[in-house]
Amino acid sequence: MRSRTSAERYIFGCLLATFSLVASAEPIAPISNVDPQVSEAVATLDADGSQATATQELNLPGKDSDEYTSPPSLDAVQIYTQAELISWINKNQHLTRVKEDECQLVEDIEARASKVELPSYQFLYGDMLAWGVCVERDAPRGISYMQRAAQQGFPAALEQLGRYYTNGTLVQKDVKRALPYLRESASMGFLKAQLLLVELFVEGEGSPVDYEDAYRWLHHAIIADKQQHQLASDLLAQLSDKMPPNVVERAKASQHPY
Repeated sequence: MRSRTSAERYIFGCLLATFSLVASAEPIAPISNVDPQVSEAVATLDADGSQATATQELNLPGKDSDEYTSPPSLDAVQIYTQAELISWINKNQHLTRVKEDECQLVEDIEARASKVELPSYQFLYGDMLAWGVCVERDAPRGISYMQRAAQQGFPAALEQLGRYYTNGTLVQKDVKRALPYLRESASMGFLKAQLLLVELFVEGEGSPVDYEDAYRWLHHAIIADKQQHQLASDLLAQLSDKMPPNVVERAKASQHPY
């Protein structure tokens, strides 16, 4: 018999070692700590391995389970158009709308007020600051933004500043300072300014020189609201008592109220 080569002896030794390990290995104990519910679920799996049976047996929340609902999605709010915003402002609904939209547009509103300098957005942002709607309250800064809108001839800003100075809201009461704001807004056809301006003239404020314009603007205003219509009629009747009859007739007959 020939002697084994070194390579053959090496291979033979490895085989013997492997056989020894296998022979001495202890049998693997069966898993005994598996949850019975899991075992039962596995046993009920369909032959094709369907997971639906296991899910049902384990009472896990699946797609059709009432235990799971996807989180509600927050719909993105589109920035307001100029027409939309002006309509809300004229109805005094602008701050309510911002709150209803969960304050999502604050940064966009500020950018359009401070950078683009749109007067409607300057007024909106100023009102938000003045009353702390969706932003930290800063009344002086709010009035500043309203003034910037008024300087661009925004009727609602002119009227609101005039009203604030008339009533002493956020600012010191100053009717003389209020009148130019109200006159400018009224001359643009802004009804709230027209009503307040005539009311102040009836109370003796302002100059009789301005009575004819104020009368003409309000007389030719188209007013759908019945209460406002009646208020306008009452104010015009009272103002006409302070005016010469021919001036009243001239104001009524004007074909160019503005």
